[in-house]
Amino acid sequence: ANLAENVHFIPAELKKQHAGMRGLLQLFKELKTEKFDYFADLHDVLRTKILRFLFRLAGVKTVYINKNRRAKRKLVKMKAHNYHQLATSFENYRVVFEKLGYLVKLNFSSIYPDAKPDFAPLADRIKAKQAGERWYGIAPFAAHEGKIYPKEKLQVVVDGLLKNDPCCLLFFFGNGEKEHEIIHHLINNNTRAMDASEVLHGLDEELKLMAHLDAMLSMDSANMHLASLVGTRVVSIWGATHPYAGFFGWKQNENDALQNESKCRPCSIYGNKKCAFGDYHCMEINPQIVIDRLQNG
Repeated sequence: ANLAENVHFIPAELKKQHAGMRGLLQLFKELKTEKFDYFADLHDVLRTKILRFLFRLAGVKTVYINKNRRAKRKLVKMKAHNYHQLATSFENYRVVFEKLGYLVKLNFSSIYPDAKPDFAPLADRIKAKQAGERWYGIAPFAAHEGKIYPKEKLQVVVDGLLKNDPCCLLFFFGNGEKEHEIIHHLINNNTRAMDASEVLHGLDEELKLMAHLDAMLSMDSANMHLASLVGTRVVSIWGATHPYAGFFGWKQNENDALQNESKCRPCSIYGNKKCAFGDYHCMEINPQIVIDRLQNG
């Protein structure tokens, strides 16, 4: 969506015609017709390694990303944590293009660089912001349990925000039948909270609403990055994962990354490992700290 005129997207149908080795060869044949000058591998997994090998054989200059996998393994190694900031994904991408002679300035601020996007397309479902109102987004979901703030603690945050600030409105983000059920439970029929994803029409409208928020509360998840894309401040909650791994939101304030300083964390780069103790005590973050950070940050 909204690609620049000099950017073209070609999908890889990895479960259909491009599945398996034969499918990768077919994909290579299709891509080869584009007569690329360079091949930049920004993923560095088995499929892309095969593709770049084929392009290199075809005489195309290839470069690839360094994901710092060894340093990341050290970061999550139990009892041997080496706490320091690793190169961010943004920096890793920049280096790839620099190898091709393209100097990338890391000065991006928002996909809406001139002004906040027009709110009119949302007006039939969400009323315009009134003077004095504070709008907070809440994205309570993530792909893995080790990155999700417990529902009972989040309920305390939601109730506290609505009670402490009569001028605040809460907008929840999350898709899926189970997710909508959880959101409705958290809202508990309060008229100053709404399931935004349920009433908005897709990602484009969600981004427009995010751009008008005063702040977003998010897990270490896609919504942290989506809010960052539109220049919105994000208070993020971290459990099994850690901002030092390089996946922190673009231009977000590290003081807005709320963390429990448990000695066992981080235990995972992506949050997909089960808790070694079975209780995810890395998520023992006081709800009042979350409330205060959102309101006073």
